[in-house]
Amino acid sequence: MSGKHSERANGDNQSAGRIVIETPTKQDGAALWRIARDSQKLDLNSSYAYLLWCVDFAETSVVARVDGEIVGFVIGYRRPTDPDAVLVWQVAVDASQRGRGLAGTLLDELFGRLVETGVRYLDTTITPDNEASIRLFSSFAKRWNATLDRSRLFEEGDFPDAHEPEDLFRIGPLAGAARPQ
Repeated sequence: MSGKHSERANGDNQSAGRIVIETPTKQDGAALWRIARDSQKLDLNSSYAYLLWCVDFAETSVVARVDGEIVGFVIGYRRPTDPDAVLVWQVAVDASQRGRGLAGTLLDELFGRLVETGVRYLDTTITPDNEASIRLFSSFAKRWNATLDRSRLFEEGDFPDAHEPEDLFRIGPLAGAARPQ
């Protein structure tokens, strides 16, 4: 998938340029870390982790650029115990681009590519009170005409720090599903 990209019209005249969606590179790691940090909502991983995501998991991740600057990303990985599933680790959109559907567009673009490589399921974990993420992934399932199953993956007591439980959302099968246009 290296080098693949697509372009979308940006729905806001104040945000010049077109949205370009492409595979991340090592040079993108710092920007991903900054967007996650600035969201003040996501669990922030180390800057090193974002560099690794952009190198080792580039084929299961995408970034969005406007005028050459990264404004959003989806990072994921193939699950070792279930290679036909990709677990979406994080979705983030810069504050300047929120409310325009970019997160959904990024998911659609990524999984449109991944279905071609045999991926049948999108997995993600969401805390029970994260209504925005629940809406995002529920909408993805609806657009793809796929089933969404939800189960508890981690309890509060599983974490060594103060962390809410995490529910596993499994969406699929995606193969043969009508990809949204």
